[in-house]
Amino acid sequence: MCAEAAPGCAQGPAMALAFCGDEGNSGAYNVDHGVLNNGCFVDALNVVPHVFLLFITFPILFIGWGSQSSKVHIHHSTWLHFPGHNLRWILTFILLFVLVCEIAEGIVSDGVSESRHLHLYMPAGMAFLAAITSVVYYHNIETSNFPKLLIALLFYWTLAFITKTIKFVKFCDNGVGFSQLRFCLTGLLVILYGMLLAVEINVIRVRRYVFFKTPKEVKPPEDLQDLGVRFLQPFVNLLSKGTYWWMNTFIKTAHKKPIDLKTIGKLPIAMRALTNYIRLNEAFEAQKSKRSSFPQGSRSIWRALCCAFGRPLLLSSTFRILADLLGFAGPLCISGIVHNVGKGNNTIRPQTKILGVFFISSQEFLSNAYVLAVLLFFALLLQRTFLQASYYVAIETGINLRGAIQTKIYNKIMQLSTSNMSMGEMTAGQICNLVAIDTNQLMWFFFLCPNLWAMPVQIIVGVLLLYYLLGISALIGAAVIIVLAPVQYFVATKLSQAQRSTLEYSNERLKKTNEMLRGIKLLKLYAWEHIFHSSVEETRQKEMTSLKAFALYTSISIFMNAAIPIAAVLITFVVHAHLTRNADFSPSVAFASISLFHILVSPLFLLSSVVRSTVKALVSVQKLSEFLSSEEIGEEHDKCSELRSADNHSKYQAVPLKVVNRKRPAREDWNNYSSHMRRPINITEADDFCVKITNGFFTWTPEGPPALSNIDIRIPQGQLTMIVGQVGCGKSSLLLATLGEMQKISGNIFWSSSPSDSETGEDVSPERESSVDMEFRYKAVIDACSLQPDIDILPHGDQTQIGERGINLSGGQRQRISVARALYQQTNVVFLDDPFSALDIHLSDHLMQEGILKMLREDKRTIVLVTHKLQYLPHADWIIAMKDGYIQREGTLKDIQKSETELFEHWKTLMNRQDQELEKETIIERKTVLERTNLRRTMYSREALLKDDEEDEEEATESDDEDNLSSVLHQRAKMPWRACGKYLSSAGILLLPLLVLSQLLKHTVMVAIDYCLARWTSNAIAEKTELELRNCSVCEVFNHSPYSKVFSILCCLGIVLCLVTSIAVEWTGLKVTKKLHSSLLNKIILAPMRFFETTPLGSILNRFSADCNTIDQHIPATLECLSRSTLLCVSALAVISYVTPMFLIALVPLAIMCYFIQKYFRVASRDLQQLDDSTQLPLLSHFSETVEGLTTIRAFRYEAKFRQKLLEYTDSNNIASLFLTAANRWLEVRMEYIGACVVLIAAVTSITSCLYNKLSSGLVGLGLTYALMVSNYLNWMVRNLADMEIQLGAVKRINGLLKTEAENYEGLLSPSQIPQNWPDRGEIQIQNLSVRYDSNLKPVLKHVNAHISPGQKIGICGRTGSGKSSFSLAFFRMVDTFEGRIIIDGIDIAKLPLQTLRSRLSIILQDPILFSGTIRFNLDPEKKCTDSMLWEALEIAQLKHVVKALPGGLDAIVTEGGENFSQGQRQLFCLARAFVRKTSIFIMDEATASIDMATENILQKVVMTAFADRTVVTIAHRVHTILNADLVIVMKRGLILEYDKPEVLLEQEDSVFASFVQADK
Repeated sequence: MCAEAAPGCAQGPAMALAFCGDEGNSGAYNVDHGVLNNGCFVDALNVVPHVFLLFITFPILFIGWGSQSSKVHIHHSTWLHFPGHNLRWILTFILLFVLVCEIAEGIVSDGVSESRHLHLYMPAGMAFLAAITSVVYYHNIETSNFPKLLIALLFYWTLAFITKTIKFVKFCDNGVGFSQLRFCLTGLLVILYGMLLAVEINVIRVRRYVFFKTPKEVKPPEDLQDLGVRFLQPFVNLLSKGTYWWMNTFIKTAHKKPIDLKTIGKLPIAMRALTNYIRLNEAFEAQKSKRSSFPQGSRSIWRALCCAFGRPLLLSSTFRILADLLGFAGPLCISGIVHNVGKGNNTIRPQTKILGVFFISSQEFLSNAYVLAVLLFFALLLQRTFLQASYYVAIETGINLRGAIQTKIYNKIMQLSTSNMSMGEMTAGQICNLVAIDTNQLMWFFFLCPNLWAMPVQIIVGVLLLYYLLGISALIGAAVIIVLAPVQYFVATKLSQAQRSTLEYSNERLKKTNEMLRGIKLLKLYAWEHIFHSSVEETRQKEMTSLKAFALYTSISIFMNAAIPIAAVLITFVVHAHLTRNADFSPSVAFASISLFHILVSPLFLLSSVVRSTVKALVSVQKLSEFLSSEEIGEEHDKCSELRSADNHSKYQAVPLKVVNRKRPAREDWNNYSSHMRRPINITEADDFCVKITNGFFTWTPEGPPALSNIDIRIPQGQLTMIVGQVGCGKSSLLLATLGEMQKISGNIFWSSSPSDSETGEDVSPERESSVDMEFRYKAVIDACSLQPDIDILPHGDQTQIGERGINLSGGQRQRISVARALYQQTNVVFLDDPFSALDIHLSDHLMQEGILKMLREDKRTIVLVTHKLQYLPHADWIIAMKDGYIQREGTLKDIQKSETELFEHWKTLMNRQDQELEKETIIERKTVLERTNLRRTMYSREALLKDDEEDEEEATESDDEDNLSSVLHQRAKMPWRACGKYLSSAGILLLPLLVLSQLLKHTVMVAIDYCLARWTSNAIAEKTELELRNCSVCEVFNHSPYSKVFSILCCLGIVLCLVTSIAVEWTGLKVTKKLHSSLLNKIILAPMRFFETTPLGSILNRFSADCNTIDQHIPATLECLSRSTLLCVSALAVISYVTPMFLIALVPLAIMCYFIQKYFRVASRDLQQLDDSTQLPLLSHFSETVEGLTTIRAFRYEAKFRQKLLEYTDSNNIASLFLTAANRWLEVRMEYIGACVVLIAAVTSITSCLYNKLSSGLVGLGLTYALMVSNYLNWMVRNLADMEIQLGAVKRINGLLKTEAENYEGLLSPSQIPQNWPDRGEIQIQNLSVRYDSNLKPVLKHVNAHISPGQKIGICGRTGSGKSSFSLAFFRMVDTFEGRIIIDGIDIAKLPLQTLRSRLSIILQDPILFSGTIRFNLDPEKKCTDSMLWEALEIAQLKHVVKALPGGLDAIVTEGGENFSQGQRQLFCLARAFVRKTSIFIMDEATASIDMATENILQKVVMTAFADRTVVTIAHRVHTILNADLVIVMKRGLILEYDKPEVLLEQEDSVFASFVQADK
């Protein structure tokens, strides 16, 4: 047996270092009492199993995985956990810790004896290596799923268990007991090895890989077979879960190429919205069945939430409480270390010597400073890991919960009754708020939830420890903190109030800005920029007032968080030193209590936000329960379902939200679902009807009067039924009532067969769905709706993405796509609700013939058509005439001709009028062409500029050029220093130095306070020990007062500086935000028109909304946090380096690691943040679109498809949020570990220098306290750096806009040189005029010459794009005149100041623009005119009677965009606005396009008479409007083609004008 201990046996007494020690052969090799009674031999025996394991596993690991890992990356579908996986990891971690303790115990106890006994710690060291090897080996076997190799571990655990048991038994025999630490450790190891053996046997039992005939086949989880899952947190092993090791590859690749939705893959099944929705729903149902007696309230929602998501929260809270308790190890270890170092770290010589070696008790073990340092290191590692695990679990639960609730809300929306929506019980806005705000509130509540339980524990334990250290004075200090907590809460509530009022003002400001930008062309033409500019500024002033309050409370809150601990420490120590005379005022007590105070402050600071969050969550659940209990549409169907014949399907069959198989596309799914609806038609009654309503009364609101009364109609099967009647007589309501969307009071609806109907109404993102067999029908439908020309212009043809509400289409296109969608469905019943309203005559005729008559009627489908176009009545097989909510008449056209002659005659006159319109409107063709070119223009400028937001980075990454890519990636990794400089420089010359100096001073004072404390306590303790040595009873007691005075002064100074810095930061923020917004507004409003035509309105608005908000509210706080955490880290490192300069050497590698971690993290974090934001938008807009198009979705029965889409949007948002969370945890774990290393190194170096270089124990305490702070603030620093980088993007974007060139407003002439009433005659000379839109574009007018005498009426006509509108804009210098000039009344307009020029001319634009406000404001924003002048203008514009009828007359309200007036009325208001200005030159640019013929004729006459003495230039699209002009100009491609009197031109055979007039007849 000597072979094992060969080194010891052979070398004999010569060496001082021997395995069994060497003290005169003191019985180390004595085997008289049997071999096993020799302690050294037993230890040697214990080495055997470890050596065995290392010898067996190393070759397997090296051969097997060395060759494989280099070539093949083990795919994650093999990540299959063996039974007892987590337990094994936990036991291994505990084992490693116990072994470290055993090694330390051996070293400490050996330090007492004269020679070294290797056998006390070498076996433990080998065991440590073997334990690590075992877990690495296990992990590799698990990933390659080859369990047979586990047999090696089985042998190892058995051997280790046996040898340890022998040692334990021998200890018992020799009377070693619990008072000796080594006995306890050996006992623990026996238990651990036994448990690991049990785990190993359990694997055999479950997987049967050995000793059984048939091993059990196990498949990996379903998600991992799907290669799209990249979020691996649920599947990796425990170590990787705790340290987020699996994120490494992800974060590295993020540095190489930007992260997008492809990179982050799909969600694991357990986290998908559908899974969580099903979980939540089951909990809801369980609650319902329990409490069926009384209605659902918010209590049952809480219960359901807890039932569905309570377990992970409990886990998170447990982690949190464990982490908080471990956090107290810091102060206690510091106290112990400083205490022991002060005593010289001399371990008491142990008395017990058994088996030839010394044993020490745990007390003696813990009085070694180095042991405490190592323990502190482990405690910190564990604490940080638990804390991050707690955060992660809470956040993941919150995200799952949000997904589930959003799905629940969506399913509820699908069943909402329409009357709820239309009668305003539930507006779309409220629902979107529920989704955007309330679900997030609940999510945040779940994040912060564990704090509710953990905080009280933390506070109680902290106060108890303080009391134990300091006695009564600690309670005084803690009282200070606790008393100030309500003040903090008060400040926090004030803060949220200030934020709310700021939000209201900023919404108002955005509304004004939006209007200003939408109407910018008009503002410039009328020279009204200053009015709107000042109106926005005024709102901004109000906003700034509440921002000031916000800033004030923020700075108070920052100040309190910094100042409270200082005040508490000051009061505690001064009281402690002076009140308790013989107090233990040592460095160990002082620094431990400082650390405790720091720990105590954080929960109290969090308290206010947790309380606020809880209150908000309660409110949100209340709202949610109200929403979930509102009326559903299916309810009234249940009441009347018995009236239907048995084989009828209720139209709203409950669509189960089924689990969709991801391999098959959703489309097929939806088809399967719909197929049973399309059954052969069986007719139930002889008279061939499709729908029959008898004695129906329908209403929108349950209380209100019926909207439709006494309805008796039948709709014949397979024929065309038309419903006609005046506006607002209930035609659309009748359709909705038939579809079951209205509430039925009484009566019956019979459907003759399963109705598969579709309707066109609102627009719900139409998309193209075609398969090969559908291709032909698709073409036919496109042709019938004449969509081909429109599709040809769209940038991606029929694959173009349509924006929300069809924002990128014109009204007519939207309507035709809706009709096409209805035609394309293969259904038996088609409802069309006024499909012609936005179409001109030709398009509607074509649609009627090709689409409705040919495609639908010849197919024998049942068509119900609501229309105003009476000329189509002869096509109808059945007519229903409505009036004021009841049926006036139904029958065929002949029936009505016979019985209701009056009605028929009335129709006939209307039909004639509409037929005449047909001839007049041929020219409209050109208008649709114009519409298309305009569309093309906006489409392409949009396409080109959508990328503007993301700067040019994205474009560059798409290019294949490698150098380009690398430079872009370099850009991504850099901080935007320039934007930071711009931000700080906007603060001005005074604030910036104040900001910097106050921060530096504050941190210097903070360090000085702690340094002063270290000196004070060191001197006090030194004097005390000296007195004890001299043992004198009458010597004077140590005088605390000089120290306490300096200490108090420094503390007060620190508190004052805290106030100064917090105010300086917020003040800087205010100043900058004020400056940036006003300069942005000034720049934008003076920018040339071209800028607005090429920049999407949304991106300008974003600068004013999101970016301004970031600069207003977020940057100051982030800046403060960043500067504070950075300076704290720097000052801490400086203090440690001052205390022990040796520390600097170790600092270098740590600093390099830190640098790389933050560099990689920032890039990934920014990308993920952007993904998180960008995936939220489609989700919210999907909700609002669903709410708006609810009736259409239900009529088409697209519910399942829309639900599927919702699940996809929710999942993509959730996966982005989850990755963001995981990335934050990844960073924090790494930073915390680096912090723990800093603590360990600082502790070891300072203990060593204290023992050998006589460093004072006070400074050791100082260094350690600061080292603990570093670990807290390191990750704050990096997180804030990343946030700052994202937020400075806002400054960068605003800066980009500030570079816009303004229009040249200055003129060459001074105001005195311009006559007061210029232009008084209105004579216009145009000399050789050439005009272009931009210096790099082609000219749109070329060498135009014309002379217009005062008072002439000029008509300009020409095809689309001939330069008519550019001609009118040239008068206002809205376009770039690069040649020639325009002279009005003798003055060249290029010399005039723009303001003067534009305010002296009038123009009416093609598209009417009204602003929200009063009618008076819309007509005369400058407040120059009297009421009588305004009434006169309204009379000319044929609006006097309309305005008279409104409440308030001239002060009646106009809503945003003039929505409360029809298109025609808006156009008339714009005319009136121009009449008010009474200028002598008056330009009308296609101003009567949306006015009916009769009104237009009146207007023409009025213009001729009222403006007899003014020069009027009319740009016409209907030529007949300029037939009686004095001069006609015909333009083509920017040139004047004909220029003469109209009668002269008409006489010429070949004149273009004549051909126009011919076409217009």
